[in-house]
Amino acid sequence: MTIPFKIAILGGDGIGPEVVAEGVKVLRAVEALLPVIRFDLVEHAVGAGEFLRGGDPLPGATLEKMKEADAILLGAMGLPSVRWPNGVEMTPQIDIREKLDLYNGVRPIHLYHELHTPLKGYGAAGQRTIDFVIIRENCEGLFSERLTPRPAGRDFETDTMKITRRGAERICREAFKLALKRRQHCTLVDKANVLPSMAFLRKIFDEVARDFPTVTTDRVYVDAMALFLVQRPEAFDVMVTENMFGDILSDLGAGIIGGMGMAPSADLGETHGVFQPSHGTAPTIAGKGIANPIATILSVAMMLEWLDHPETIRGARLIESAVGKVLAEPTHRTADLGGKLPTTKMGDLVCQALG
Repeated sequence: MTIPFKIAILGGDGIGPEVVAEGVKVLRAVEALLPVIRFDLVEHAVGAGEFLRGGDPLPGATLEKMKEADAILLGAMGLPSVRWPNGVEMTPQIDIREKLDLYNGVRPIHLYHELHTPLKGYGAAGQRTIDFVIIRENCEGLFSERLTPRPAGRDFETDTMKITRRGAERICREAFKLALKRRQHCTLVDKANVLPSMAFLRKIFDEVARDFPTVTTDRVYVDAMALFLVQRPEAFDVMVTENMFGDILSDLGAGIIGGMGMAPSADLGETHGVFQPSHGTAPTIAGKGIANPIATILSVAMMLEWLDHPETIRGARLIESAVGKVLAEPTHRTADLGGKLPTTKMGDLVCQALG
């Protein structure tokens, strides 16, 4: 008897469909190795392209279908040329997080090869490693009032940094729970020396920390963390932070391991999970077949682990091992890493390495 898992597939815009196709290719290859498991894939149209076709980047009916899935695999959404009347881009991926309460943004940062990083002394045998996870609060912070109507005609604009006790407690608790599974160290990234909202976040972090006595902690201001991630990224294990800070530091983290094409992510709630590469739609390279699919493939591995069946967890480990084997070869690099491998070839190599 096979166990079915329903997966919603959202290719989105730009390079999204290209990298998702490679993620699906790897998912099917893993499925062939796990006879107990079956994946039922259902595709949905979302994003700027869907807005141009039907007037809504995230149709309500599509969102309801997504809720029926066991997990959601997303490429990327939005295009710089497709904007709302107020000038901001369409960001249905953020709408999904908020509507499904996907408060826990998990952003792993792992260096696979010394040739991928601009930093010296990392990645080779005997050298320092880069392996940490940014936990980003996804549903409040500086993004909290982005959809609030604004009075017309005034000569200023504001955005509010909102930190609630509920939001702070649950994201800090998730960070500590993850730290227990890793190296048992958790860092709060804030700006508590200046912003009262950040001082409140630190207070909640300290309260939650008392429930995890085996986890060591530290607290770093966000500007200092931007420095430390370049100077000594090996010093960090799990870090937890506010929405905007996590958005920025995730990109910095990706930069020190080879770029956005190397950075997977998961946006998790109590009942739903969206898995996607950390990068955007990259319209300048869309259709050229050169996008790096590794972040999407690793997001598939995160999805399989989150499904939390012994066989899907086994599948996640198989993908992670295969990616490690492929990237250990210096010539296995896409254009963003200074190589020449096309998108589809990188996916093929990961599938071959699964064997």
